Amino acid sequence: MALTALIIDDEKLAREELEFLLESEDDVEVLAQASNGIEAVDLIRTHQPDVVFLDVQMPGLDGFAVLRKLLEGGGAESLPQIIFATAFDQYAVRAFDVNALDYLLKPFDRKRVLQALGRVRSRVQESPSGTAAGSPVGTAEQLAALLRLLEQTGASRPQAASKIVLQAGSRLLLVDQKDICYAAVDDGTVTVATNSLEGQSKCRTLDELIELLDPALFWRAHRSYVVNLNHIREVVPWFKSSYQLRMDDRKASEIPVSRMQTRRLRELFKL
Repeated sequence: MALTALIIDDEKLAREELEFLLESEDDVEVLAQASNGIEAVDLIRTHQPDVVFLDVQMPGLDGFAVLRKLLEGGGAESLPQIIFATAFDQYAVRAFDVNALDYLLKPFDRKRVLQALGRVRSRVQESPSGTAAGSPVGTAEQLAALLRLLEQTGASRPQAASKIVLQAGSRLLLVDQKDICYAAVDDGTVTVATNSLEGQSKCRTLDELIELLDPALFWRAHRSYVVNLNHIREVVPWFKSSYQLRMDDRKASEIPVSRMQTRRLRELFKL
């Protein structure tokens, strides 16, 4: 009996690489792919696959948030087998080992992918129903234990300062990341806006600033702009099937979405 699988990863190349490795196996059928957590929840509930290859780090709704939503909706016994895809270092990976969770490190290794599939096959054979229901996540308590261990290692997400330093006039201000609406670069100056103020970052490029930001909150909508997903007030249709984002800062700033990121926008908000 063929194993049915879903691939959830926000990196297109990673999805394609994993699909190639899985489809080299005669008994594996990839039913669908998703590039964000919102779509992942819908696909898992619709297809009820045997196994889900789930990226841990995705903007908006990460892999752990996907599992929380699934647990809320039906309990651990209804979950498929979950195999995490992660770029975490060896110390963070120990948290997965302790909780008997399957994981794959990026970049993917064919031998390791086949080992993970072998474990799924074994669980299917051991299951009275002949399905892979009953995830290695096991219970909500087990998931919570995993999250606690990841927090202890500081690896539940990339290292990111909780505050960002901004210069406003002669003042150096510390701003919480969650309060940042967006950041923009113009002629070598990186400007950061919150609901109540604007200031300049000491970072020389937007790429440099993004390295400090939480990837679960921030999305680069345009080469010159990065936005906080939680501060988007409105998606505004623009000319030639493009969009702008109206933010909730005091100026109700409108941020362009590049053509390359339009598809990502549609995926994030189901447009």
